[in-house]
Parts: sequence; C-alpha cells; structure tokens
Amino acid sequence: MTEGNSTTENAEERLRSFFAQHMQVAVALSGGVDSTLLMRTAQQAGAQVRAYFVQTPLQPAFEATDARMAAESSGVELTVIPLDVLAVPEVAINGAERCYHCKRALLDAIVRKAQQDGYSLVVDGTNASDDANGRPGMRALQELGVRSPLRESGITKAQVRELARNAELPTWNKPSYACLATRIPCGEPLTNAALRAAEQAEDALHALGFSDFRVRRFHDCARLQLREEQWSLLMRERAAVREALLPFYDEVLLDLEVRDDER
Repeated sequence: MTEGNSTTENAEERLRSFFAQHMQVAVALSGGVDSTLLMRTAQQAGAQVRAYFVQTPLQPAFEATDARMAAESSGVELTVIPLDVLAVPEVAINGAERCYHCKRALLDAIVRKAQQDGYSLVVDGTNASDDANGRPGMRALQELGVRSPLRESGITKAQVRELARNAELPTWNKPSYACLATRIPCGEPLTNAALRAAEQAEDALHALGFSDFRVRRFHDCARLQLREEQWSLLMRERAAVREALLPFYDEVLLDLEVRDDER
C-alpha cells in the first residue's frame, strides 16, 4: 500500500466515523462529485439520509438532472426546493458579497425544509482543498450550523475524485462547475435573460464538442475561456460557434489568458 493510498484510506475512515456518530443527516446536494460522494458514503455507513437540491436561476438544468441521477443511484430520497434567489437584492445587484448572500439563501432554504422533515443536521460537500479565504459562502455555513464532513475529515479534492472513482460514481470525473452568476461581471446586475443566455451559449458549445470551458459576458460580447488544447477545435468550428452565440451576444471573443481562479 502506498503512503498516498494509506492517507486516503485514513481520511475515508474518518469520514465514515463522522456518519457513525451522526446517523441522520440531510445532504445539500449540488449534483457534483463532492456532495455525491458525501451522500453515498453516508448511505453506505447506514445513516438515514435525505438529499436536498435548491433549484434557482443560477443553476443550469443539467445540475438538477445530475442531482436526481446521483440520488437515484444511491437510493436516497431527493427533495427539490424551488427558490427565486434573484429576489434577494444583495444577490441580484451582483456585488462583492453576492456569493455569501446566495449561499446563505440556499442553505437557509435547505435547513428550514430539512427541519420540517425531521433532520436537525445538514451537511455539504465542501472539501479540504476549498480555500476559506476565497469562498465567502463558507461564512454562511458557519452561521447556519451546516457541517462539512469532507473538510473536517481532511479529504482533498484529489482524494474525493479517487474515492468517487473507486466507488464507480458517475460524477467522479465531472469538472468543477461554478454557478451561472460567475459568467456576469461583478457589479453588473443579474437578470434571468443574462443567465439564460450564458446557459444556452454553454449548452451550444458543449454540443459542438467543447468541454471544461466558460462563456463570460464582456460588454455584451461573449468572452470564451477554453483550455488551450481546444483552441484548434475553435478554429475548425468558428463559424458554428459564431452562429450559436450571436443570438445572445454582439460578438465572440477568445480569452488568451485563462486563470484557474476564474473557472
């Protein structure tokens, strides 16, 4: 057994120990690999588990589909909570604290519904690689008493993927995904129209064969952030890309310097 494998196994054992001590949990399910692994581990540990997904204008349709598939494959009941988060003024204005106010609204909706269903403990998929300083939403977790077992168990993102792959979870290699609000420049108000444009633009590029990318609004233009290895695909499909995106944007631009912290 390698040292790396031993460390992962020890972290997984700590995670199972968490659920051995908390046998009734509500999981804030996003449809991503972190919360899916958390839900599956809780279920396999024998805990009574219920999953909650908050449907807002900031989530694309595929996230709800992925959440439903993840819950179904784990045999866990899923509750979908509709929430018009754009009705929260601090979210709609898209200021520097948007992420905090959005996370607070989503988690508050889950905590309230979970309590109505008899679940006093809500857990989420924050892991040990998530930087608390770069994620203002973590403050909302603390304020609402939501626990993060992956983070508490010292499980990193790489270990999450390793454990998810070993468990044959369908989301094990799903790219990390930031909500649609990140496609709109900070300070520019969020609207349903702008969010739907971003979603439809990214759906169109995905259909053309692109993966792990972003389409960001920049002065009514689409600013494409692609992995460098996909630039050749963009050149081959540039006519189709323009045809797909110009209904939503005035022009299509390629960002030549993609920063990881923007993804």
